[in-house]
Amino acid sequence: MLTITLTRTHKTGNAVYGKMIIPYRDETYTTQALENADYLIPAGEYRVEMTWSPKFKKLLPQILDVPERDGIRIHMGTQPEHSTGCVLVNHMTMMVLKGLITATEKRNSFNQNPEDNEEVFICIVDDYGA
Repeated sequence: MLTITLTRTHKTGNAVYGKMIIPYRDETYTTQALENADYLIPAGEYRVEMTWSPKFKKLLPQILDVPERDGIRIHMGTQPEHSTGCVLVNHMTMMVLKGLITATEKRNSFNQNPEDNEEVFICIVDDYGA
C-alpha cells in the first residue's frame, strides 16, 4: 500500500492549507495543498485512482469512497474558490502524483497474482484546531 498523507495545518478565511507527503521512489516528496473550508471531505483514509474527469477532460487522481460525495479529485488550483471539495496542488505536485499512481496501476496490470497488487491511498489528518 502506498499512502499519500495530507495533514491540514492551518485555516485562513475559507482556505485550509496542508502539508502533503508523497512517497516517491525511495524518498518522499513534501509539498503544500489547499482546500476550500466550505467543502472539506472528512478526515480519513481513501483509495486514489487515475480516472477520466468529465469536467477537466483528462485523467486526474480521483479520491474514492468519500461519504455522500462523488467525483472528488486532486487537481491544480491556487484559490479555495477553485474547489468544491477537491484537493488543490501545484503543477509539479500534480506531475509527481500522476507518475506515482500511473506507475503503480501499470505494475498492477502486469502482476500474475492479483494479491500482489498495490493500491494508492490518501490519509487526510486534521491538525489545525478546526
